[in-house]
Amino acid sequence: MIAPPVTPTPPPPRHDPYAALREPNYRYFAGGWVLASMGLQMQGTALAWEVYERTRNPLALGFVSLARALPVLALALPAGQIVDLLDRRRILIATQVAFALASVLLCLGSALGVGVIWIYLLVSLTGCARVFNGPSRSSLLPQIVRPEHFHNAVTWNSGVFQISATVGPLAAGALIWFTAWLGMGPDEHGIARGVGWPVYAIAGFSCLWFALGCSMVRPYPDLISKQRRHHNPSVRDAIRPSVLIPGMLEGARHVWREKTVLGALALDLFAVLLGGATALLPVYAKDILHVGPIGLGALKAAPYIGALVIAIVLAHRRPFEHAGRTLLLCVAGFGVCTIVFGFSTSFWLSMAMLVSLGALDGVSVVIRHVLVSVRMPDHLRGRVSAVNSVFIESSNELGGFESGLVAHLFNPVISVVSGGIGTILVVLGMAAWLPELRRLRRLETPKVEVAEAVQEEEENRTST
Repeated sequence: MIAPPVTPTPPPPRHDPYAALREPNYRYFAGGWVLASMGLQMQGTALAWEVYERTRNPLALGFVSLARALPVLALALPAGQIVDLLDRRRILIATQVAFALASVLLCLGSALGVGVIWIYLLVSLTGCARVFNGPSRSSLLPQIVRPEHFHNAVTWNSGVFQISATVGPLAAGALIWFTAWLGMGPDEHGIARGVGWPVYAIAGFSCLWFALGCSMVRPYPDLISKQRRHHNPSVRDAIRPSVLIPGMLEGARHVWREKTVLGALALDLFAVLLGGATALLPVYAKDILHVGPIGLGALKAAPYIGALVIAIVLAHRRPFEHAGRTLLLCVAGFGVCTIVFGFSTSFWLSMAMLVSLGALDGVSVVIRHVLVSVRMPDHLRGRVSAVNSVFIESSNELGGFESGLVAHLFNPVISVVSGGIGTILVVLGMAAWLPELRRLRRLETPKVEVAEAVQEEEENRTST
């Protein structure tokens, strides 16, 4: 008996590393975001240098981080609910306009030499816009890029941000130095007046450019959930307590059920909370490494250089086969690099550690972002992104406050090194607490699971 011929298995489709960039929607989105994020990175660098120049106290840098964190803690969950109920694109445009207005006020305040307390207030107002910006931006992306290109878009998104975050601090450091050289530096009382105003002006313009780019984006109707297409309340209806309060908790409940997502977010929360070395970079640049504002720009850019390189590498490779194990190892490596940086008194060793730290963090960012996105139904993306903001953005800023406080009580080296040790301990604890995170393999979720999740959430909404 003759055996039937064996049909050869067709080869897998060729990986296209530029798939997302071929979509006009994504080009408008990324083209605006690269400038806006560059401007905001410049602004953050100038703020840190100006505040430390005026106060010479690391705790003042901690208060800047705290001013950013408080709006996230207070508004993140209701912001996610509002983003899910209203037009995400319009909310994103509004946040960019708000960023631009805040930058204009910072520009005036810097030029006039207002007190540091007013800078804290303006940073908090910027944080209010930031609360809505993150969920609207991340939850809009799956609606403007085709599903087969989404993983590639996330990877390029990371790369776009790394480019802006690399160039931004370097440009800010050079501009601060040039402004001081022109005679806009410290006055007779030693207060650095005016060194930040050109940076803040550029940041305001870049945010307006992103708002223009977002106005040209057109979401695909078939990528918007049926529930969102047929439920478009007014702003007044969206903020009613009877709508706002029950709905804003749905994202938290969904994250609690998705243990791998919960583990990834908790890992980032505690690792960044303890390992917030970047908040003390002005102290290292001025008092430990003695490299001035240009050196500060290089130090702030270094983690993003590492992340940019790794983003290019990830864009040209297939998705991870052992995503959970990779995530844990990268966060542990983050802690090791933080420890070496804390002890370093060499500028180039410090740069090398920050580049390595950024590359490891870049891998974990891509894994977390894809994991959160593919395991969440569309009508909950804003609320889940808001929960993500509570974990990630507040941990970044509270970590900066913790670093400034420990540096004030002890010294900067103890603050940074103890944070790196704590990060490694967190990884060990998380690997033991959530073995499913350790065993997580590929990040893609079958479409039927996503459909079942949507159906389950709609049934829960109906029953309540």
